[in-house]
Amino acid sequence: MALILVIEDEQDLQQVLAYNLKQAGHEALLAGRGDEGLSLARKKRPDLVLLDLMLPDMSGKEVCKILKREPATSRVPVIMVTARGEEIDRVLGFELGADDYVVKPFSVRELLLRVHAVLRRGENPEPAASSSFGLLRIDRDAHRVFVDGQEVLLTALEFKLLVALFDAKNRVLTRSVLLDGVWGIEADITTRTVDTHIKRLRQKLGKAGEYVETIRGVGYRFAETPGPTS
Repeated sequence: MALILVIEDEQDLQQVLAYNLKQAGHEALLAGRGDEGLSLARKKRPDLVLLDLMLPDMSGKEVCKILKREPATSRVPVIMVTARGEEIDRVLGFELGADDYVVKPFSVRELLLRVHAVLRRGENPEPAASSSFGLLRIDRDAHRVFVDGQEVLLTALEFKLLVALFDAKNRVLTRSVLLDGVWGIEADITTRTVDTHIKRLRQKLGKAGEYVETIRGVGYRFAETPGPTS
């Protein structure tokens, strides 16, 4: 069972989501405003947030930005729910740290499948281990990443993407392989999603971002050796 925070101002949709989440074995917290949702997220530490982008008091994008910025909620996965389905909106959502993006109108069954897929990503099935590589240290057990001794806050999806690349060290992973292995379902997203997350991951890793190499026209590869960065 997961604790899922629904930040949605349409009361009918709120109730539909709450009912179906409970039917699926989860507990639902409901908020109709962005500030209310942020308060609940800080107090209750949900396992996942369903976030509408059109809220009466503030943009859902701003809510997502705050959630991902604050250490207490930075690793809580977020699924954005919106009527805006253009690619630029999706890309912006992922750049803000969203783990998935669902466009209204949607089927409840599809949304539940995405919820379960995102929750599975955070289960971190890999064995407990700490791996070091140049400036980078990955603590799988604690789900933490350090660059040159300083902790870097990654979302659950970014952490899984980094681990997937690291474990395939010196092997090229295509965008399709990363979509299948990291995102875990056939979602209505494109390989541009991978590029967006790689860019964000590199920015967060700073100097260690150089370890993630682009193989033009193919995909991405984690360097075989740390090189001069370290």
